[in-house]
Amino acid sequence: MNHNNTSSVQSCRIGGVYGITPDRADTADLLSKTSQVLAGGVRLIQYRNKTADADLRNTQAKSLLQLCRQYDVPLIINDHIDLAMEIGADGVHVGEQDASVANTRKLMGPEKIIGASCYNRLDLALTAQAEGADYVAFGAFYPTTTKQNTVVAPLEILDQANKAALSIPVVSIGGINTANALALIQAGADAIAVSQALYRAEDICKTAKVFSGFFLR
Repeated sequence: MNHNNTSSVQSCRIGGVYGITPDRADTADLLSKTSQVLAGGVRLIQYRNKTADADLRNTQAKSLLQLCRQYDVPLIINDHIDLAMEIGADGVHVGEQDASVANTRKLMGPEKIIGASCYNRLDLALTAQAEGADYVAFGAFYPTTTKQNTVVAPLEILDQANKAALSIPVVSIGGINTANALALIQAGADAIAVSQALYRAEDICKTAKVFSGFFLR
């Protein structure tokens, strides 16, 4: 999908492999694995930890931001707008149950990256775009253990998004691994969001390079 006509400066940075951190209480382990993910060519990192308390989230997010700066890769915070603003993260990702994109944009300002989960709904994606989102995410495309009770998104939605009046990048998420990633990219995904297939890989850096290589075909 080609989105050269997008008006947002940030949108050009949304593409390739998008790493999403798993729930990890061990900050040193989280940083070590994320370092390997980044060394493998991942283009964005989203900090997502649903089990951490506020203090641990703050500690981990600050450390991840420093690490991402070394690789010149944006750090996006999942859900927690206050945390993103406090540490100066590069952006935030919101779901349907979180703050609206419009309100998030007002709080974060024009320079930050804002992404929105749109599940299997084009209407949510078009609304998010109108409210100032820099990218939208569809999924889950495949069974996933990262998130419970996920909505299933059909592969066709990527083609539909391409044909709709959607001019911002599209991210695919949910159960993505090295066996099914290419199908999503060929169907029109600008980026693939990957968590377990990266962080649980036997060789994290090598696996990240395999994922990154799909975008060079």
